[in-house]
Amino acid sequence: MNPPKHIVSAAAIVINDKNEILLIKGPRRGWEMPGGQVEEGESLTDAAVRETKEESGIDIEIIKFCGIFQNVGNSICNTLFLAKPIGGELIQTSESLESGFFPIKEALEKVKWKDFRQRIEYCLRPETQPFCIEFNDKMNI
Repeated sequence: MNPPKHIVSAAAIVINDKNEILLIKGPRRGWEMPGGQVEEGESLTDAAVRETKEESGIDIEIIKFCGIFQNVGNSICNTLFLAKPIGGELIQTSESLESGFFPIKEALEKVKWKDFRQRIEYCLRPETQPFCIEFNDKMNI
């Protein structure tokens, strides 16, 4: 019997002192929160910090774990954290064509990919945390 293969990712909902959210604009999914796959031997929080820096140029401090969205059909666990910026400068990369901080309402309107807006909303509402949202999207990653 083969051991199961899963993809684990970590994303950060970064809120600055002006109550703005950090978003990156990817070439495939449009505006979203920074995040990506956890590397072998890397912690979830370290992955969220690293991915945010790579995709936006912003250094962050994790404030708390918010929850998990699990795509059961594709064996993907997306972990979500609330964070605050502690340094760095906004950049553009091949992974993020644009990056910036946006007022919450504007940021939520920009995020169109699948359930990513819902993920951000859950992280902004302490009463929903911690959450574990299971869904099956086998056809489309």
